[in-house]
Amino acid sequence: MNYKYIFGPVPSRRLGFSLGVDIVPTKTCTLDCIYCQVGRTSYKTVERKEYIAPEKVLAEFREVLKSGKKIDYITLSGNGEPTLNLKIGEIIKSIKNISPLPVAVITNGTLLSRDDVRKDLLSADLVMPSLDVAIQETFEKIDRPHPSLKIDKIIEGLVEFRKIYKGKFWLEIMLVKGINDTQIELNALKKAIEKINPDKIQLNTPVRPTYEKDVEVLSADKLKEIKEFFGEKCEILVQLDKRKHEDHVKIISILRDKQKEG
Repeated sequence: MNYKYIFGPVPSRRLGFSLGVDIVPTKTCTLDCIYCQVGRTSYKTVERKEYIAPEKVLAEFREVLKSGKKIDYITLSGNGEPTLNLKIGEIIKSIKNISPLPVAVITNGTLLSRDDVRKDLLSADLVMPSLDVAIQETFEKIDRPHPSLKIDKIIEGLVEFRKIYKGKFWLEIMLVKGINDTQIELNALKKAIEKINPDKIQLNTPVRPTYEKDVEVLSADKLKEIKEFFGEKCEILVQLDKRKHEDHVKIISILRDKQKEG
């Protein structure tokens, strides 16, 4: 059976078998990152509203659970920024009422400067925001944000969320060669990360095909060097194993197919 809002479960390098939940229309996002594998952002916004009604998502979720497939995490992510959905808090709580499975939220973190967004994510078991830079000029170059977004305020939001959130908190950094891998950039990021104090720092580089050209990956040696610079909480997320790479290509293929359908 084909679902409109649910995909998977698919193998995830971080979450085992992840059942994806899309709660915003395709490529509705606060950013238009140069390394995105799904495509260009078609609707760049910071407006929160009920883009997709909770009851539609939950109806599909109940059906998927009947299949009995192996699921390690329910993951709110997909083809856009999930915190744009005004009902994300209600959706998380409803999912947890239906199933004992842990709920993860993969977010770009840009809206955690808002009290309502921070409150909505408190029920999640794992929150995985990204933070690629700590300098506004570079933020605009790599993440191409909505004009209202300022990196200092985003970092403050991550700090404030971390103070009140009791679940697991993993921070992902996507490193693009020649853009956010200089020592100046890394020094600024390290200072921000020390304030945020995540449980994990996960380094990534765009090994999957990107829609934008000339997006270059970092070498394994450079990633190891940066890992050492960030300290013991840091790990390298990139997997070069052929089987795992094929799994990731499968995930991106599913998301792109959903984009075409949408």
